[in-house]
Amino acid sequence: MEKFEKLTGVAAPMPLVNIDTDMIIPKNFLKTIKRSGLGVHAFAEMRYDDNGNENPDFVLNKPQYRDAQVLVAGDNFGCGSSREHAPWALADFGIKVVISTSFADIFFNNCFKNGMLPIVLPQEQVDLLMKDAEKGSNARMTVDLENQQITTSEGDVISFDVDAFKKHCLLEGLDDIGLTLAKATAIDSFETQLAQSRPWV
Repeated sequence: MEKFEKLTGVAAPMPLVNIDTDMIIPKNFLKTIKRSGLGVHAFAEMRYDDNGNENPDFVLNKPQYRDAQVLVAGDNFGCGSSREHAPWALADFGIKVVISTSFADIFFNNCFKNGMLPIVLPQEQVDLLMKDAEKGSNARMTVDLENQQITTSEGDVISFDVDAFKKHCLLEGLDDIGLTLAKATAIDSFETQLAQSRPWV
C-alpha cells in the first residue's frame, strides 16, 4: 500500500446524501477479486446512460473533475452493503480522500485498509469545502495528514481528527498484511522456539 502523507489536488463536489455502496460500484461489477480495473465502473449508473455513453451532467465526467483526487460528499457516505469493492473502485478511479459529515462504519474502515483517507467534519465545514470544490480544477485543495489539516484554494485551514493508529498505518503505507509482515522477525522467532519446545505440535 502506498504511503499517504500530503495531497494537493482537485476536489469534486458531490452533495448527494446517502450515497450507498451500490451507487459507488453496482453489484454486477462485483465478480472480480482484483482491486484494479474497477475505477471505470465507479458510479456507473449515474456516470453512463443505458447505451454506455457518458452522462455529461455527472460531476466526474466534467473535464474539470476527471482527475479529482478528493471527493466532498453529502451525509452518510458509503452506506448500504459492506462491499470492499466500493473503496477499490474509488481508489482505482484516483480518489484518495473522501470528506463528509458521516460515513457508514464498514466503508469508513475499509477506506483506511485501502490507502484512502475518509474525513468527518461538521456540516458548516463540509459546506465550505463543497463551495471550494465547486470552483473547478483551478481550486486545488491540500490535505495534510501529518498535521491533520485541510487547506482550501483560498487559504482557509480546517483541522480534522483521525484515529492515531489508522493515521500511523496510512503514513507508513501499512495495510493488514503489511502490519503482519512488520512483525515477521518476531513471528519467525516464536515459531522456531515453539518447534523446539513443542515438537509434537
